[in-house]
Amino acid sequence: MVPANEALWEDVQAVFGAGDPGRCWCQRFRMLPKESWDSEGPEELAARLRDQTACGQLAGGKHAGGSPQAPETSGLVAYLDGEPVGWCAVAPRADHPRLVRDFRVPWLGRNEDRTDPTVWAVTCFVTRAGFRRRGIGRALARATVPFARKAGAHAIEGYPDLVDGGSVGTLAMFTDAGFAEVNRPGNRRAVLRINF
Repeated sequence: MVPANEALWEDVQAVFGAGDPGRCWCQRFRMLPKESWDSEGPEELAARLRDQTACGQLAGGKHAGGSPQAPETSGLVAYLDGEPVGWCAVAPRADHPRLVRDFRVPWLGRNEDRTDPTVWAVTCFVTRAGFRRRGIGRALARATVPFARKAGAHAIEGYPDLVDGGSVGTLAMFTDAGFAEVNRPGNRRAVLRINF
């Protein structure tokens, strides 16, 4: 696993490929009111993800501009034998406008500052076609914990789909990574969290 700013954009593109991931580009929770996959289009959504990841902007341990600080990034890229095989979005919860506005997930039954930048969210998993069912999603879920902690998060949350997992992950992926359930706002979704 590497932070996305240490990966090449071409590697992220290879993971997303065609189909639903290549249509959404991990922007479901990041779109603004009145935006949709269709209104924005896959090219615009891909460009947004590229900006959010800062792919390829870390060269030799330094930002491409020469500063020792790495640019912020919004996820992790998984490799298997040098081949890019997975992606996981993990960033401050406040960076996700749709997640912050949503009434049920994760907010039903909870009262906390929705815009707290120290609470991070794991919002998307993509495993490259041909590499599924090899534990890549679970490994990515585990890697989000030290990644967020190192970035200064005070907590990290995940919002698995209890029916089919989908792109948001499964309950088992999060519990195996040490997350504990803190809320169940419906029959289909749960909120899992680790406080640091």
